[in-house]
Amino acid sequence: MGASENLELVRRGYAAFSSGDMETLSGLFKPDIVHSVPGTSPIAGDHKGPDEVLAMYGNLFSLSEGTMSVELEDVLSDGGNQVVSIHTAKATRNGETRTSRDALLFTIDGGKIASIQDFFADVEGESRFWS
Repeated sequence: MGASENLELVRRGYAAFSSGDMETLSGLFKPDIVHSVPGTSPIAGDHKGPDEVLAMYGNLFSLSEGTMSVELEDVLSDGGNQVVSIHTAKATRNGETRTSRDALLFTIDGGKIASIQDFFADVEGESRFWS
């Protein structure tokens, strides 16, 4: 796959996540995908395999009582197998609403997402919010 196909793959992933289409999203993942989230909250850590990754996404929705949303701002390619996305995330939890601008680094292998690494401007703040 070329860079433009990888960018489109990530856009499709965001569309599936935002619409709650976990079946489509799961189909974009390699069987050994790892989604790594920094921090110390219940969502932090390395989530391995499609089932664990989707369970973590479900946890985001559960902890935020369904208010978790992301708005994709941009996707950027290194011209090879890596894509960076920038998005605004918004969620309300325990009466507090948090809006943050975050980035994800995707590694693509054979037309599937092999890994995702989260990047936060405020890792400690994210950890507090989700704990």
